[in-house]
Formats: sequence, C-alpha cells, structure tokens
Amino acid sequence: MKIVILGAGQVGSTVAHSLSSEDNDITVIDTNQQQLRQLQDHLDIRVVHGHASHPKILVRAGIEDADLVVAVTNSDEVNMVACQVAYTLFNTPTRVARVRSAAYTDYPSLFSREHSPIDVLISPEQLITQHIARLIQYPGALQVLDFAEGRAQLVATQADAGGLLVGQQLSTLKDHLPAGGDARVAAIYRQGQLVVPDGNTVIEENDTVFFLAARRHIPAMMQELRPRDRAVRRIVLAGGGHIGSALARQLERDHHVKVIERDPERAEAIAEELEKAIVLIGDCADENLMREEAIETADVFCVLTNDDEANILASMLAKRMGARKVIAIINRPAYVDLVESGEIDIAVSPEQITIGSLLTHIRRGSIVRVHSLRRGAAEAIEAEALGDRHSSRVVGRALEDLPLPEGTTIGAIVRGDEVIIAHHDTVIAENDHVLLFVPDKRQIPAVEALFQVSATFV
Repeated sequence: MKIVILGAGQVGSTVAHSLSSEDNDITVIDTNQQQLRQLQDHLDIRVVHGHASHPKILVRAGIEDADLVVAVTNSDEVNMVACQVAYTLFNTPTRVARVRSAAYTDYPSLFSREHSPIDVLISPEQLITQHIARLIQYPGALQVLDFAEGRAQLVATQADAGGLLVGQQLSTLKDHLPAGGDARVAAIYRQGQLVVPDGNTVIEENDTVFFLAARRHIPAMMQELRPRDRAVRRIVLAGGGHIGSALARQLERDHHVKVIERDPERAEAIAEELEKAIVLIGDCADENLMREEAIETADVFCVLTNDDEANILASMLAKRMGARKVIAIINRPAYVDLVESGEIDIAVSPEQITIGSLLTHIRRGSIVRVHSLRRGAAEAIEAEALGDRHSSRVVGRALEDLPLPEGTTIGAIVRGDEVIIAHHDTVIAENDHVLLFVPDKRQIPAVEALFQVSATFV
C-alpha cells in the first residue's frame, strides 16, 4: 500500500516503524525536521517537511495516488482538515484521523459517514480508558483484548503458585473448568521466549500465558493460572485529564474512586462532572498526601499524567507505601520494559493500543480486528472467513489442514453468537470469525494471504 502519515511524533513514528517493514510505500509529513531526520535515518521511508494539511505539501508527499492517509499530528484540527483536503481534492480511498479532545468526540454525529470525510476515527483517550477499565474488571490480568464485539476475549496473565493448572499439562485443562466451560491457551512466554503450546505443555510458575475464551468463561480460566485475586473496591487515579476523568466516570458506579489532580481549576471542573468519586487537589508524588489518603488500602493505583518520569516516580512511591496494584501510562517504549521488571505491575503504552486500531484498517484480506502485542513484535488478529471451499483457503477445512505459519495458533472461532474453542479437527465455516495469535509480525503477510478470497468468489 502507498501510505501517507501526517505527524512524526510518538504515534506517527510507531506507525511508520510498524508498516515500513511490511513492503508498504511510506511517506511521513511533519514540521519538525529533526524528527523527520531521525525517522529517515532508521527507516526506508520518504519524508516531507511542511504543514500536514496544506494541499501542496500533500501533493509533494504523493497524496494523489495514495491508498491511505493517517493523520496523527498533535492537533485535532489539523488532522480533521487534512482528511477533508484528502477527500475533497484527491479522493484518497481511506482516511484515518486521531482526534483526542472530548470537545469533539463527545459529539459522535460530527463523524458520521454522511457528515465527515474521516473513515476511521481514533481516540487514544477512549481506547486507553477502555483498556484500563478491563484490567480493573479482571484483577490479575496483564492485558484484556476484545474480539467479535466482546463475545470473546484474549487475556494475558502471569501463572502463579496456587493456580490449579500450574505444574499440570494443558491436556488436563478441560477437566478443571466448570461444566460447559472451555478455553484455549494461544501462547506462552517463558523468560521472554515463546513456547508454542500443545497438550503436553506444562504450565510453569511465572509463565506469561495468553488464552482465548468466551467472556463468561474468563474468571474460571483465570483461577486455573493464579490464586483468586481479591475484588477491586478502592481505586486511586492520579491525573484528572481526559483519561482520568473518563475512567472515574466509568468506575465510580461500582467502586470507591478518588482522583488526585494538581490543578485546582481542573480539579473543580471534573468534580462537577462526577457523581460519587472524590476529587483531591494535590501532587500524586507527595508522600504526605499519599499517607493521609491511606494509599496502603488502595486496591489499584493508576497514574495517568502525560509525564513519564512523574508517572514512574509516583508509581514507585505508591507501591512502596503499600498500594496492592500499580498501573502507569508510559509513553516512551524504552521505559516500558524497564519499569515492568521493577515495582510497576502494568505499564500501559498508548502507542501500542493506538497502533492496533490503525492496523485493523491497513491489513489486507478480510481482517476485522488487530491488537498489537509484545511491544509490536506479535499480533492478535480476528479474520473473517469469506467464500466457499473453492474460492477460500480456509472455508470447509479443518484447522489441522491449514498451512499456518510456524508458531501461529488459532484459539477460537466465533460463529454468530457462539464462541467455539478451536481444536485440531474444528472445521471453519463461511462467515466464521477466526481468532489467531501471530507471535512474529513477519508472518502477517502469510496470514493475510490465507484469508484472501480468490477472484472466482462473487
């Protein structure tokens, strides 16, 4: 594909890194020459210096025959105008825009098909809010990813001593689950190395396990891998920005929520929006404030500011003072692995969450949803099986007969409202949604080709 990326910031750079290795023709536009030089030094891409929404700059970037424009500058207004220009002047087939401000996203009709030149609207704040809310819903989960409109979920968790399946072969899983329950382990990472699971694989303590199951079976499967986690009741959110206020609104109905915000005016504004949550004015790195608020009784402490260093320091302080679980937003990729090996339980990367939404609309074949995993090295994919046995490589065939790339596993199939856990003799039917774990993104083209329909399909 020929792709024009507007913005060479953290998200734009992540998109360029992810797509440039997949035989795409990439051009990046930005007003910051230093960021463009850094990208060009590391990637085989073109760069154009200039204002991303100006038609002449877009022409220099090759917009006239581009397949896709991805507008991810730091300005919502520039992103929206750029999509309008790409649509009106150049008829670019697909236009993606990042819009962050709730002043726009609170009015969905602005982005309806008949009113907007934006085909795909991405709001990182909404994505991150949903991501953290799911982590709180399932204590002990490291990631919770939705497929088939939430009917199935991929969950990552760490196997701990006391889990019923720890020390057991995967073949015994069915015997442990309640009647009617089923799940599939899609991948295991042991000391950072992939273990492709089969029935003889033994789960070991400290393994990171990715499993797929219907939403209703997730809690039972979690018990197989770790002792039952205490329910989350008390939550402290450090940072009252868009994410903090949205998360507080979502959680306050069922939890005791406190928000710490250092700006008095912002604190007053979000206090007026919230019904039950308590808003405190102060610094989340203030040890006296944390002691006064009994941080040691918090089940979850979430740090949600835009400052990575402040988030890391506040998280370390809260953990050392007794907070049971700490979740922090970390923007810089270099920091993520560093902090997760220490006192921070979960580091949330906005770029990796956002890139999955973008990849969904870039992948070839009948790819419905993409989640980026393992810092972008792996992906979880939902693909729709179209065609029939004559025009499709997957329809009418058992899973054991599919030429899957090495290490790639099919965890489940969603057929209508039914979630079918995959086994070697499971046969894929037309219109099934197939859920795959791809441990090496270099295998993605082979997966895309597998789900492409031949020209004979009408």
